[in-house]
Amino acid sequence: MDYWIDEAQEADLPAITAILNHTAAHTTASYHEYPKSDAEMAEWFAARKRDYTVLAARDASGFLGYATYGSFRGPSGYRLSAEHSIYVREDARGRGIGKALLAALIDRGRAQGLHVLVGGIDSENTLSIALHKAFGFEETGRLPQIGRKFDRWLTLVFLQKQL
Repeated sequence: MDYWIDEAQEADLPAITAILNHTAAHTTASYHEYPKSDAEMAEWFAARKRDYTVLAARDASGFLGYATYGSFRGPSGYRLSAEHSIYVREDARGRGIGKALLAALIDRGRAQGLHVLVGGIDSENTLSIALHKAFGFEETGRLPQIGRKFDRWLTLVFLQKQL
C-alpha cells in the first residue's frame, strides 16, 4: 500500500474543501449543489473533530481523500448511530483508498462505542454500494426521488452495519 490513513488536520481543510466542491459540482455522490465556503468548512471541521472524527488518506504526493461520520439524527436516542461519508480525489480513485477509509471508519466507530454506521448513497453510485456490501452493510431503505440535482430526480439508498 503506497498510502496511509491518519487523522485529518486543520491544514487539510483546503484539500477537503476542494474534493467536496468538485464532487458537488460534477457528481451525485453528494447532493450538495453549491460550493462550500472556507468558513462553512472550517465550522464543519471543528464540530466533527470535537465530537467525532475526520480521517485522511495520504501518499507521498499529498492528500488523497477523507472520511468522517457524524450524528445520524439530532435526538439523543440516536446517539450511538452515525452517518458516514467517504470522498476520494478523482485522480486517486481505483487504488483501494475508499476501502481503507471505510475500514478505518468502522474501527474508529467501534472504538468510540458506536452501535450502527449508516451510509446514504445515491442509487447510481453502484461502486460505493458494492463496497459497503463487501464490508457487511445491508440495504435498509430506498427513498425514491428524494433529491434533485442536474435537472433530474435522485434516489437515496440507505445501507447500515451494526458494529
